Amino acid sequence: MSIEVQQLTKRYGAQTAVNGISFSIKKGEIVGFLGPNGAGKSTTMKMLTCFIPPTEGTATVCGFDIGEKSIDVRKHVGYLPEHNPLYLDMYVKEYLTFTGELGGVQNTKARVAEVIALTRLEREQHKKLRQLSKGYRQRVGLAQAMIHNPDVLILDEPTSGLDPNQVVEIRELIRSLGAEKTIMISTHIMQEVEAICDRVIIIDKGNIVADDKLENLRNASATKFVVRVQFGSTLSLEKIKTIPGIKNIQNLENNTWRLDSEVPEFRQAVSHFALANNYEVLELVSEKNSLEDIFRTLTGNVDRI
Repeated sequence: MSIEVQQLTKRYGAQTAVNGISFSIKKGEIVGFLGPNGAGKSTTMKMLTCFIPPTEGTATVCGFDIGEKSIDVRKHVGYLPEHNPLYLDMYVKEYLTFTGELGGVQNTKARVAEVIALTRLEREQHKKLRQLSKGYRQRVGLAQAMIHNPDVLILDEPTSGLDPNQVVEIRELIRSLGAEKTIMISTHIMQEVEAICDRVIIIDKGNIVADDKLENLRNASATKFVVRVQFGSTLSLEKIKTIPGIKNIQNLENNTWRLDSEVPEFRQAVSHFALANNYEVLELVSEKNSLEDIFRTLTGNVDRI
């Protein structure tokens, strides 16, 4: 395994940020590491990259223990943190040359040219980092993570600040890198995970609540029947809860609700509810469960009956 985690825990005083999590990631896997803000994602990534030590538990990266062989771990890992630290007074090419030399890269000049081309930084390479937009600074951070050609890439919000065209380019790059590297991505963009990742790990309040292939997670939730309904007037949550068979409730805008049930005839139940109470219905459609739905259900961001 490229990454092996066993009962990894991190506490800050009385607060437990990561609570005894275990998982493994094989070479060639691109895994989405998801969770709400404060769930423990960045803390886990910082432990795996040896920026902070765990309180308890163990982890190995490419066979090297993060506590005993931290230098070896860093040689095999490329890390893009959530808050991308850069030397803003350096030029792009100068900065990448500097980080490459720090990482012991052979033939630094050729490797710098290669990662500049991969991250589409050719036009920006002679600019100072402080002159770059947030999106281009993010590209420089990704180039820095790749400069020493690591076996494992750990990326925290890699497309933050990128425009739609740049997002597509970086996603394609990450997907191509995944053919030979292990990649762990943390992001809040569910479409990104669906476009790139084969497998998802979801963490909530420091605990892993799901770890499976995306297809399996969808199939597991396929027993739910989801509808989106917009009423012509405002209804209370308590009134919505009286719909027969209702399981979870999400209040959207403009008197619109997203409801799910385990009852196959749930759409008809919602329609009968509206007719019986003389409520005007502006829209009533069936929907499929998305990764966002699964995420919200597992992390407690829906009202449950």
